[in-house]
Amino acid sequence: MSELIEVMSEIARTAGAAILQIYGEEDFGVQTKSDDSPLTRADLAAHNIIVSELGQQVPDIPVLSEESDDITYEERRSWQRYFLVDPLDGTKEFINRNGEFTVNIALIDEGVAILGVVYVPVKDVLYTGNQHEKTATVTRDKATQQIRTRTLDQDSPLTIVASRRHGGDALQTCLKVLHEHFSDIETTNMGSSLKLCLIAEGRADLYPRLAPTSEWDTAAAQAVVEAAGGSVVDTSLTPLRYNTKENILNPFFYVLGDSQFDWHRVLKDVTV
Repeated sequence: MSELIEVMSEIARTAGAAILQIYGEEDFGVQTKSDDSPLTRADLAAHNIIVSELGQQVPDIPVLSEESDDITYEERRSWQRYFLVDPLDGTKEFINRNGEFTVNIALIDEGVAILGVVYVPVKDVLYTGNQHEKTATVTRDKATQQIRTRTLDQDSPLTIVASRRHGGDALQTCLKVLHEHFSDIETTNMGSSLKLCLIAEGRADLYPRLAPTSEWDTAAAQAVVEAAGGSVVDTSLTPLRYNTKENILNPFFYVLGDSQFDWHRVLKDVTV
């Protein structure tokens, strides 16, 4: 698994370099997909690199990417183990040139994200999560260190990370409930799977995602969070699982930093 993490990391870096090359150009070649989300030349370049490299280096494990339009549920439902990829998570952030986009590669085993790599091309920062060894790391400035989620108690300030573009009324309802339990709440807004990585790194406590996402948006970062000691759960506090249905959409979910904290008591009154 450690060797596989290295392979995934190098492929993510290669895809990130291709993304940055297009990021420096004037024309991103923006198209609109059938779900009204944007698609750029960078998405496709990263997709092609990741699928090709994984196919060459790990040929016995299939790959499902956000841009893999030709893979049906009838085909993937029998997959016990597969790579789940978002070649460019945060395409809108890429288009807006704010740097908050990532390359996400996860290994799914029987529905569980067991390995994950999240690469931030603009900052050359790499997060990894290995659930087998319960080890999560971040590499920045060419130095690698282990990361862990932080503990939380009722008297601590609660740091929430929220989507830059999604949430709306449901998030405000959640915040209202949280204010009944915590006197001091700080909120940070951010794009892409960087939100989950902040929690894995112990820089935030909670990410309520009460808006639609797809499975490739969360898998790699979920592996990082859970290897760092946190959890990613639906609104009934059941862990997110993958490839269990034809629809690729996730349920609404919470990313929890301190898995030992009594989140049920705090979140049970949130209605979405």
